[in-house]
Amino acid sequence: MKKTVLVYGLISGLIVASLMVVNSIYCSETGNNIGMVLGYSSMIIAFSLIFVAIKNYRDKFKNGVISFGKAFQIGFLITLIASTMYVLVWQIEYNFFMPDFAEKYGAKILNDLKASGAGHAEIEEKRKEMAEFAIMYKKPLYNILMTYAEILPVGLLVTLVSSLIVKRKVKKAEA
Repeated sequence: MKKTVLVYGLISGLIVASLMVVNSIYCSETGNNIGMVLGYSSMIIAFSLIFVAIKNYRDKFKNGVISFGKAFQIGFLITLIASTMYVLVWQIEYNFFMPDFAEKYGAKILNDLKASGAGHAEIEEKRKEMAEFAIMYKKPLYNILMTYAEILPVGLLVTLVSSLIVKRKVKKAEA
């Protein structure tokens, strides 16, 4: 199981981390607004390997039988490895190449709010919220936790669905 988890976790992590870097470069160069869609799509693509890993493990090492718990354990560990790689790459990208990310993100949110015709009070409230966010995001622990909160739920959802689909109990012999 360790080899399956490690191999699929590392491959999944490489996919999601490299696509995050490409997405960041693309969105910062073009100013395109589809970064969130591309980001979550890349997570789904990377985490689709969870299904493949569980099925592969079930068929090759467990004679076609796997419990929900064991399947979930495999998917969870793959999710942790890939998510950790994603967080580590984001920390490098953020600290060395995009230290003004929170400020730019806040400015974009405010511009979108203004463009939607929001009132002055609503814009001021959002400005305060985004200023607080920018301060908090500079704190490494907060930044790391926010990044995990971005990717972990996606991996857990894919793990849950994959575990439900792939689980297979031993068939009892007919009398």
